[in-house]
Formats: sequence, C-alpha cells, structure tokens
Amino acid sequence: MIGILIETSGIALEAELNDGPTAEKLAAALPIEGRVNRWGDEIYFDTGLTASEEPGARAEMSVGELGYWPPGQSFCIFFGPTPVSRASEPRAYSPVNILGRVLGDATLLRAVAQGATIRITRLVAG
Repeated sequence: MIGILIETSGIALEAELNDGPTAEKLAAALPIEGRVNRWGDEIYFDTGLTASEEPGARAEMSVGELGYWPPGQSFCIFFGPTPVSRASEPRAYSPVNILGRVLGDATLLRAVAQGATIRITRLVAG
C-alpha cells in the first residue's frame, strides 16, 4: 500500500492506494494537482494519465473509495450518493478502476466547492 495525502479547501485526508496497475501509475506521477469537479457526492479531476479499464473495475462504490475513471482520465473520490445512485450508496457513472480508500472521514469533502484546487501527494513514511 502507498500512503497519499489529499488536500483541498483546508481539508487534508490521508488515504491508501492499492497495488493495482492504475494505482501504481498514479503513485509514480505524484504530486498531481487539479480543479475539483463535483457530481453529487463525488469529486473528480483530470489527472492527465491514461489507463485502460482493469478487470475489477466497477460502478458500485463505498463511501471513501478512490477510483480512476478511464474515459475522463480522472481521479475520483466517492463520499455519498451521485446522480446515478439507486439509494444512498455512491455510484460511478460507468466502471472505475479501484485505486484505494480514504482513511479518515471522506464526507468532509461535502464542503468542497466546484473549481477548488485539489492536490495529491505521496506520504513519506516516518
């Protein structure tokens, strides 16, 4: 697992990336910065990275899960229902590669506005 820090709008959340190919590609590209796009209780932003859909990709997500959306080259953070959710669960527009998960309270991201700066950096073990 690779530790990362997600920072936006005065919020700092630690997270872990899994050992999958897209997560490893993202980790190698850190730090990454972008502008927040909101889609219900999902934040996503363009990473500039290209990756194909992985075999385990899915649309049904859990609060705090991180994903990569191949069509939009986007890093996604799920923290509640989206416009395509069937109930209160997060749901991606289409399958995302599972990258890992937020270790803290991902629902804090509800306070983040469209267009805010978001930055992801690698945590240094210490």
